[in-house]
Amino acid sequence: MSGPRTTLSSIREISRLARIPSSPRYNQYRRLHSGGSKSGSIKAGRQRSLLVGFLFALGATTATYNGSTGRFVAYAEAPSGSDLVIEKSKKKPGVSKEENRDLISSQHLQVKKSWENPGVYLWGSNTGRVASPASNDAFIKTPQRVPYFDDVLLRDIKLDRNFGAAINEKGDLVQWGIGYSPDCMEPTPTLKGKNLISASISQDRIIALSSSGKAYSIPASKEEQTAGNKPWESTWFPFWSSRSNISYRTLNIKDLGWGETISAMSGGLEHVLLLTSNGRVFSAAASGEEFPSKGQLGVPGLTWATRPEGPFDQPHEISTLRGFEIEKVAAGDYHSLVVDREGRVFAFGDNSVGQLGFDYNSEASSIDAPSLLPIQKLYQGTSLTPKVTEVAAGGVNSFFCVDATRVAGQREEAPLQRGLGRVTADTWSCGRGIWGGLGNGRWTHIQGTPTKVKALSGLFEYDEKKNQVIPIRLAQISVGSTHAAAIMNNVTHLGANARSSENDTNWGADVLWWGANESYQLGTGRRSNVANPIYIAPLDLEADKEKGRREEHRFQITPRHKVKVNGRNVSMEQRIECGRYVTAVYSGV
Repeated sequence: MSGPRTTLSSIREISRLARIPSSPRYNQYRRLHSGGSKSGSIKAGRQRSLLVGFLFALGATTATYNGSTGRFVAYAEAPSGSDLVIEKSKKKPGVSKEENRDLISSQHLQVKKSWENPGVYLWGSNTGRVASPASNDAFIKTPQRVPYFDDVLLRDIKLDRNFGAAINEKGDLVQWGIGYSPDCMEPTPTLKGKNLISASISQDRIIALSSSGKAYSIPASKEEQTAGNKPWESTWFPFWSSRSNISYRTLNIKDLGWGETISAMSGGLEHVLLLTSNGRVFSAAASGEEFPSKGQLGVPGLTWATRPEGPFDQPHEISTLRGFEIEKVAAGDYHSLVVDREGRVFAFGDNSVGQLGFDYNSEASSIDAPSLLPIQKLYQGTSLTPKVTEVAAGGVNSFFCVDATRVAGQREEAPLQRGLGRVTADTWSCGRGIWGGLGNGRWTHIQGTPTKVKALSGLFEYDEKKNQVIPIRLAQISVGSTHAAAIMNNVTHLGANARSSENDTNWGADVLWWGANESYQLGTGRRSNVANPIYIAPLDLEADKEKGRREEHRFQITPRHKVKVNGRNVSMEQRIECGRYVTAVYSGV
């Protein structure tokens, strides 16, 4: 039952207390996790279900109090009578416990639907029949389910405006779109039996990684798959082999160590980065149309004319990175990022709009060797020590997630050394922001020095299990050609069951969206570009309407949980993929 909602006059007290873990008033701070309305943009004064950190970061002057739930409370003086708003109870007499949960919480209903009806939602450009394979509409303006994927769990999905590629639960590759075949009206399995676990796409090929650490390069076009060279494959019958059903290539790394395999990868329009289990990085050409020429391979002097003998797409070790234990790789259209175990970032490739994090140089618009990005300069003059924990890239944009730890300053006296060791989670971006792709609220043509994404930085919340305030990091950033989405790593709850209270509801993780929206890829149903991260409506609006909700709530994504799907227990989660003008939310394993 919803209780009184009180508008508070000042946020300064909240901000102060959020930085003093010993404050006796901390127990009065909670995160509102149900009943929140969708926010069209993150602005000062928004009510209902905003994270405390959003209010801190953006200078909001109001907060929200829900007295009956106790899930987010901001302490302040008593409100005047004109500030008091009493909400009507959403509970209906005679309904079951589970029905009551559906009525009082849109978030609970979203979690429930994601478990009961796993599948894929697609929206955005449909000129290549990717967002809706059976439709001739140029755009899919809001999230729609693809019937082929109903009750289907996927390992990965990648999207170009002309072709789509997914890896199903069996590890088989599934393709669709005009780029695959002009006659294709629904997804079609292609490469089978390789136990694939992830994929990346170039402008005309799919690079798929198997569970055994092998990388395969498959033409996106059905015509090329049929006409191209089909390799011999071993069969279940000893000493017997047969031709593959489709054409593909294997990206063989010659000097892998004992037990070393490819563990992760990320690709752009012409190249792919391959990370091994030993922390080494290899790069390779990933397109049959163009050889990488903007330094994105990270091998100085390597061009089509100077390439060594052998296959054009043979992997090359990035020798400059030897000695650094690389943990993460990310690739934009024509640039590359890697992060080592110590949180250092190396960038190389195209820098024509500052996407590497360095200021643009008209005389040298690309860098062909990995270069250390001076992240520490972003915190110069502060008592914070940064460490990059995650990188993401897409199109001509880059994002860096940083854990900034409070340390004692050189001349800082002991009485002033408060909060030592406290971590603040920040997000930084660089590249092109003319369509809002930087997420910093500005429409910048070229952004070399990384700029802070304030809406995704300096966020905190109270964790009832840990009994302390914790930083809110990002669980994932997915970056498409011109738009992006961030999944917050906020506290979630999936424990509502038959034994718990009828008011105990599940809720997932918050998701925010920003960037270009010319193809409706943000899912707002409108075409306006967005420079500040926003929420969007739930994927299944009809389910909300059936419960009698008139106000619009926000979409939350369901984190990993063990559920029963088609009579079997499965560990699954919802994931987001921002592609080339197309977006997907899918049920992943």
